[in-house]
Amino acid sequence: MTTIIAFVFVFGLIVFFHEFGHFLFAKKSGILVKDFSIGFGPKIFAYRKKETQYTIRLLPIGGFVRMAGEDGEEISLKPGFRVGLELSPDEKVKKIIVNGKDQYVNAQPIEVAEADLEKELYIEGFEDYDETKKVRYEVARDCMVIDGKIETLITPYDRSFGAKSLGKRAMTIFAGPLFNFVLAILIFTVLAFAQGSVPIDDSQIGKVMDDSPAQAAGLKEGDKVLSIDGKSMDSWTDIVNTVSASPGKTLDFKIDRDGKTQDIQVKPDTEKQDGEKVGKIGVAQPTTDSFLTKITYGFTQTWFWIVQMFTILGNMITGGFSLDMLAGPVGIYTSTEQVVSYGFLTLLNWTAVLSINLGIVNLLPLPALDGGRLMFFGYELVRGKPVDPKKEGIIHFIGFALLMVLMILVTWNDIQRAFF
Repeated sequence: MTTIIAFVFVFGLIVFFHEFGHFLFAKKSGILVKDFSIGFGPKIFAYRKKETQYTIRLLPIGGFVRMAGEDGEEISLKPGFRVGLELSPDEKVKKIIVNGKDQYVNAQPIEVAEADLEKELYIEGFEDYDETKKVRYEVARDCMVIDGKIETLITPYDRSFGAKSLGKRAMTIFAGPLFNFVLAILIFTVLAFAQGSVPIDDSQIGKVMDDSPAQAAGLKEGDKVLSIDGKSMDSWTDIVNTVSASPGKTLDFKIDRDGKTQDIQVKPDTEKQDGEKVGKIGVAQPTTDSFLTKITYGFTQTWFWIVQMFTILGNMITGGFSLDMLAGPVGIYTSTEQVVSYGFLTLLNWTAVLSINLGIVNLLPLPALDGGRLMFFGYELVRGKPVDPKKEGIIHFIGFALLMVLMILVTWNDIQRAFF
């Protein structure tokens, strides 16, 4: 049960921040957001506030923000339609009842002659279906169309996604991945203060483990490593890389201790890591409790993981692709089960890393992903006009279908690894 709660927390938080980025920038750009949804599939909770419906759906494998002009919904009232109109005190149409008129006893019956619910916002028709009584009403910008139990808000063209400038559209799409990085920065910053100190990439020895090669050789916490085997050490990463590449080999450490230079020989133990032999000397990364370092830790750690993940992506491309390199919801769930056992702070760290991963994946220039959308915007910028919406829609649909197939294959692979 703990793992399920942790998984919902991790996945829900990451998806919420991603979709909230889209939502916030859409609102700032004046785009009508019809639906803010966490999850896919059937609704298990729905709440409408003003023009947006907020929903939680059954399958916790993602989310979406449905913006006006992107969903393919076009409300049209053709001549001859018989509808009911509810008017506001200033004689503007606030509701158009297409079906279920008997439930709106005060609705004005009208036979539609002509209507524009996008640009000019009006409806003309014949009252009481009498062709001698033609009237024209202005339609309110927040008018609802009632079709039985389905209520749909009309979309004035100036509030649709496509009506906005290229910059606003691009920023609205980019905001999703951006907010994944923002979430990571916030989490890493919280962790910095919760832990009391943060690791630093300095060429210094941190805590020395008992009964370790470092302790046996005489290394102490605070020693600054100047060089190893004559090679200059400028960071903790340099030390780790040099020691890891030298299992069982005696290394000559030149250190600075209290302003005095010393030479210490250390022979790393040999350990297996991912099927390869690596060297370990039993020292921890140095830490600091500097307030400034804690404040900047969220940014530096997020950047570190962004670089790491792009490195991994590069290795996947150059070294050959395998499904084992990917993980879907099942793989994330099994990994979360292991992370939970290390405590809440470790779970938060895991959440931050996953959030960065989702942000980067969504920026890949693939159809149906945010990066694919941005790629089309780049093409529009160069070409001077957008791609035909129908052609772009087909490309994104094909891309989405292929991603779903990949998701099924990855999920099946995760299941096999976890249970067989």
